[in-house]
Amino acid sequence: MVHSFLIHTVCPVSALSAAESRVLYSRVFGAGEGLELRPDERRLLHTEKLLAVARQVRSAVALSRDASGRVLVETVPGEEVVALQEADSGVLRLRAGEPFPGEMSVLWLGVQSLGFTLVCEPHENLLLAEGTLRNLTRHCLEHLHMLGPGSEVLLRSDRIDVLLSRLLPHGQLLFLNHRFAQSLEKEVAAYMAK
Repeated sequence: MVHSFLIHTVCPVSALSAAESRVLYSRVFGAGEGLELRPDERRLLHTEKLLAVARQVRSAVALSRDASGRVLVETVPGEEVVALQEADSGVLRLRAGEPFPGEMSVLWLGVQSLGFTLVCEPHENLLLAEGTLRNLTRHCLEHLHMLGPGSEVLLRSDRIDVLLSRLLPHGQLLFLNHRFAQSLEKEVAAYMAK
């Protein structure tokens, strides 16, 4: 089961310092912990935990980019596939209590200044999770033009919700055969064209 999906910054952005990361979109699946809290307290708790994950992913992306020695080249709209192919990627293991009550696996993709992250339970199939994360990221980049200037992820959250409901229903990773994948691609493309 996937615990959460988030889109956040991984590079310094004009309004943020070099050490900060901003969560642009997040979705937590399932009821999870904090059921005894009021809804606003639970939302704040989830926000703090996801911000902690975003900071850790931001550090991992920075280390990966420094180690590779590649220069980050901004892509122009229409080159989303190239940007995704050149994306940094990795996996983190979060120990119990850092920040979730149980151990979690974190898969991330660093595409330009954006990070796309899945937080999964530790027993989850990481290869399947990586394929799902790449598929989600590809759709976000191609259909929502997130790499373009003035991209407003917050204004497109309803479209991201639809992507998640199709590709990651209720936080469940899907094994997709070729025919089902094609059908899903057509359905997503038709919705995004609206």
